[in-house]
Amino acid sequence: MEGPTSHTYFSQRLRLHYVDWANEDAPAMLMVHGGRDHCRNWDWVAQSFRDDYHIIAPDLRGHGDSQWAVGSSYHHVDYVYDIAQLIHQKKMDPVTIVAHSMGGGVSLTYAGLYPETVAKLVVIEGMGPPPEMIAEWVDVPVHKRLDDWVQGLRKSSARLPRRYPTLEEAHERMQAENPHLTEERARHLTIHGSNQNEDGTFSWKFDNYVRNFSPVRVPFEDQHELWSRITCPTLLVRGSESWASDPVTDGRADHFQDVQVETIDGAGHWAHHDQLDEFLNLTRTFLAD
Repeated sequence: MEGPTSHTYFSQRLRLHYVDWANEDAPAMLMVHGGRDHCRNWDWVAQSFRDDYHIIAPDLRGHGDSQWAVGSSYHHVDYVYDIAQLIHQKKMDPVTIVAHSMGGGVSLTYAGLYPETVAKLVVIEGMGPPPEMIAEWVDVPVHKRLDDWVQGLRKSSARLPRRYPTLEEAHERMQAENPHLTEERARHLTIHGSNQNEDGTFSWKFDNYVRNFSPVRVPFEDQHELWSRITCPTLLVRGSESWASDPVTDGRADHFQDVQVETIDGAGHWAHHDQLDEFLNLTRTFLAD
């Protein structure tokens, strides 16, 4: 496929990377990846919509070819600010957003914060942990949550990026992480998600500190209020074989004004990889309405 061009922008003094799929006269579309992922994970989706939209896909801070944060903090609201800055700087308002996992949560928060700027929203498993897990987290005393965070940072500080002797071994690790991936897609994601070290080995591009979630976060009740402020049509997608719970069954879909929920059979957490054609059909139909 003919690929996108690479660009940078600045947010909170960080140099952040994004790819641009051209077609600048078309309506704007933003594609936001999930945790420990990168912008080129959207290539197959972008290829399908590039004739109808001007697509921009960023690498979130600490991911892909974007700069790592100074220190160790990767807070949800910092990602939200980065996305807000990209939309503002590139004048993408009104924008259609397609997002996955952590990037989906960031996009939902942004859409609730600035609902007038979002035309349509497609989110693959971006609502965070199921309510049962949230209830367990809330019951943990604050001193325990803070201590867990401190211990997690100490563990990350001692953790060296894993080095794979060959790109093929990194590819095998990628394939093992998601058995649904075809060999071709796993190899593509590996090539764009890794760097070659000076000694010839390969390591993943993301900062290991992104594994640590802040113990101080937007309260869940406030997150529900933000979801209720989203005015655009919203498509929530999940995989039938994923850990994510059904937002209709668990009640989270009730917080949205205009929502459609779809489950894709035979897909795990990466529904847009696992069942690409089904995801494209669902998204194309939703965007055409």
